[in-house]
Amino acid sequence: MSQSEPQPDPSAAHPEGLSMLDKRRIEAEILKEVYLTLKESHGEEVAKKTIAESVRRSAIEQARAFAAAAPGGPSLKAFQDVMPLWTKGGALQIEVQEQSPDRFAFNVVRCRYAETYKAMGLGEIGHLLSCNRDGAFCEGYDPKLKLERTQTIMQGASHCDFTYTYESPSRR
Repeated sequence: MSQSEPQPDPSAAHPEGLSMLDKRRIEAEILKEVYLTLKESHGEEVAKKTIAESVRRSAIEQARAFAAAAPGGPSLKAFQDVMPLWTKGGALQIEVQEQSPDRFAFNVVRCRYAETYKAMGLGEIGHLLSCNRDGAFCEGYDPKLKLERTQTIMQGASHCDFTYTYESPSRR
């Protein structure tokens, strides 16, 4: 980062005591109105594109703050250590498939984020508000962290399949 860019504030990565699901619900209440306003004035395509890009940028910035706060710097282990923020209060029910120093694979078998967005009337853009963040988070956290996912509950699948890999210097 250049000197003129604002540095991420590690304390802003996540407010103490607030579940990630509650944080996302608060964000969605605001974004719902932005989406509906844009949809009315500029059409559905522009509204969805704007929400997707805004959420992507937000995820990158939040990831930078998480990376800055990671003890010893960003790593797959540090990333795994913050997973409880996303699962807190049963927000996600996951089944770990593989966990190693350079690979973390799991399935999400229940997603209360999807349930929440649908209940808020945001089912049509829930994937933009939530799933869209996952790959963008990797971008901001550490370019060596990669996500592969082929399906999501948010878009009608029975489960979400996440595979995170962390490129070691020898693999690049």
